[in-house]
Amino acid sequence: MKRKTATPHLALIILGALLAAATTPRSSAAAEIEGVQFSDRQQSGETKLDLHCVGLLRYKLFIKAYVAALYLGPGVSPEDALADVPKRLELNYFWSISGPDFAKAGDHVLEQNVDSETLVRLRPRLDQINALYESVKPGDRYALTYVPGVGTELALNGHRKGIIPGADFAAAYFRIWLGERPVDTALRDQLLECSKTATDGGPPPAVASELRPAREYSRSRLRS
Repeated sequence: MKRKTATPHLALIILGALLAAATTPRSSAAAEIEGVQFSDRQQSGETKLDLHCVGLLRYKLFIKAYVAALYLGPGVSPEDALADVPKRLELNYFWSISGPDFAKAGDHVLEQNVDSETLVRLRPRLDQINALYESVKPGDRYALTYVPGVGTELALNGHRKGIIPGADFAAAYFRIWLGERPVDTALRDQLLECSKTATDGGPPPAVASELRPAREYSRSRLRS
């Protein structure tokens, strides 16, 4: 059987990925979506992160790209997810994606979410995280974990790839999935608001084309 491989064009949507921090082993699953399980709690050092919501990203409605889970520190409101608070994204892939495609896709989405001055300031650290990406195959899981005072950790299948310093970096980078113009608005709303997905009886989430900006997310609902 020919293995499924995502093109750079598809990777832009599939991007949402990147990262599974090298933290403690997963506990029993608290959520399951599309046959993929996520635990109810993760821990990075002494920082505990609780599962908030999970979501499914569909490409052009029919192709299941990946499922994701958002974890937040105890007591952290989803409206403050982009603030200087503990947070974690896990992304489990259904397609193969080459390492360089993550960098291209991430840069594209970031350009829609931060100004040019911020991009210039973050460029050295963006190059640093982009160099960490490895190719993934179906079933692989990336995780991105931010802990204040430590930085943003990128990991693949539980193996740490590196840590990028700075609260400003995390605030910008998590916008790829949670910002005003994310990789996919339906996925963002599932992760922040636990809105319905196609797997739990709700309508299939509409995937915004990577060729046009997604609708803006109200600033009053998501504070940075």
